[in-house]
Amino acid sequence: MQTFQDQIVVVTGATRGIGRAITLAFLNQGATVLGIYHTNRQSADQLLADCHDLKKKLFLFQCDISNEEEVASFYQEIELKFSSLDVLVNNAGIRKDAFLALMQTSDWRSVLDINLTGSFLMAKQAVLLMMKNKYGRIINITSPVAHLGFAGQANYAASKAGQIGMTRSLAKETAKKKITVNCISPGFIETDFLHGLSKDQIEAYKNMVPIRRFGTPQEVAEAVLFIAGKNASYITGAVLDINGGL
Repeated sequence: MQTFQDQIVVVTGATRGIGRAITLAFLNQGATVLGIYHTNRQSADQLLADCHDLKKKLFLFQCDISNEEEVASFYQEIELKFSSLDVLVNNAGIRKDAFLALMQTSDWRSVLDINLTGSFLMAKQAVLLMMKNKYGRIINITSPVAHLGFAGQANYAASKAGQIGMTRSLAKETAKKKITVNCISPGFIETDFLHGLSKDQIEAYKNMVPIRRFGTPQEVAEAVLFIAGKNASYITGAVLDINGGL
């Protein structure tokens, strides 16, 4: 049985890494997925090619989620073509690491704009659609860095902590409308998001994880499916850690 048959699911950062795994997981469960990517058309084309028979249920959109006008236009298209929305997964995120004293203000702002403001803009429009049907699932992909803090990641940590605070507030605002809002917090996951780290850094990070390995995008996607399911209706305002015991 396909759990998400006839459901409309939006995934940001849908074509690479964790977002790609989430997109494929929903497609395999019968959902129609509206995937958002920003600039990497090659990854979008590759995802479509890899979907084979499932690609008839995948619609990809190029959108800057930090741009309010582009987000509004995207949701207008949803309302016109699909009329409803069941699940939003705010997965898109960027890193621009530097020690705070040396960090460019533009790098601070761009990380906050995509990771936090982008989640806000996407959730704001999603709530308006979900309220019409008195049902919805909003899932924000945050990070353990929100509470651990890593040197060189003040902007990233602030954006991810902000997602958690926003999630808990929004969960209280939407509970009576049967819309749940939760965070999933992946630890170190085998994606290109880890690119740029030295071998020594990678080994040091693996040694921090009690399970002694990095997670897979598929393991995160399974958690997303659970939280997005109808059986998770009593879970809201929560943060689910997928981090190997970090």
